[in-house]
Amino acid sequence: MKKTIFFGIILFKTVFFLAQEKQPAFVSGELLQYKMSYSGFLRAGTATLEVSEQELNGKNVFYAKGKGWTTGMIKWFFEVKDLYESYFDQKETKPYLFKRKINEGGYKKHRITTFNYSSNKAYIQDFLVQNDTTVPFVNVQDILSSFYYLRNKDVSNLQKGEDLKLDMFIDAQVYPFKLRYLGKEVVKTKFGKIKTLVFRPFVQSGRVFKAEESVTLWITDDSNKIPIRVKAALAVGSLRAELEAYQGLATPFKL
Repeated sequence: MKKTIFFGIILFKTVFFLAQEKQPAFVSGELLQYKMSYSGFLRAGTATLEVSEQELNGKNVFYAKGKGWTTGMIKWFFEVKDLYESYFDQKETKPYLFKRKINEGGYKKHRITTFNYSSNKAYIQDFLVQNDTTVPFVNVQDILSSFYYLRNKDVSNLQKGEDLKLDMFIDAQVYPFKLRYLGKEVVKTKFGKIKTLVFRPFVQSGRVFKAEESVTLWITDDSNKIPIRVKAALAVGSLRAELEAYQGLATPFKL
């Protein structure tokens, strides 16, 4: 009898431990809002990221929506109005459908990408050039699903200088993407002092970013893994994003 109780306790603890380990970084209803500043002082705009549960082709999926727009003086000479939408698997975080409609100072894109896992081919509809394309893929993330995919990665044993890697599907092409871990840092925010993990995503230099290592990202060092701050050196000037509001987190915000 004692052995039965003992093994029962061990089993319960094991299940509880595994449940803790698999706790998701985000849940349906999460909303993150960011204040965008240009060159350190001028408010440039606002960006939001939200996720909810929806049904796609009879399957329950996560639907993520990312929006960004310029405001104030910046809008007068460089208007940005971006919309990203992603429908991805709730367990594997693999994308099924991705929509991108952007206008960045006259640079426009309007595309819908459907990922077919039976044929491992992506079907891209381009509504501006009126052209459809089919591209093969293996284990990719779209621009938005990659954000949620990386948040669920276990980084507890990550060492300084190590990279998180994935293949990202952008504009009918597959690009290798990596995020380098730089260490830990406590940063001051409107919510108080927050423990963070610091990363450096390698980006494409040219039209937007000054160099491959132009971006630095601070993520909360808790189970939510929320980007709390982003700094980027642009081709002209710099951009800074700060979390200014949130709701619907998977776990209470850790200060």
